[in-house]
Amino acid sequence: MAKRAVATFKKGEGRTYSKVIKMVKSPKTGAYVFREEMIPNEEVKDYFTK
Repeated sequence: MAKRAVATFKKGEGRTYSKVIKMVKSPKTGAYVFREEMIPNEEVKDYFTK
């Protein structure tokens, strides 16, 4: 059975943070790893263009 956890970061105007997951290739092994971060909504597009 799956377990679901819900976390919210609210300040009154709604959600201001988003959880982003980026797949990055490891230079050491060549395998792909996933990086998860909580960032403000305004910086989501900039995060993926890096």
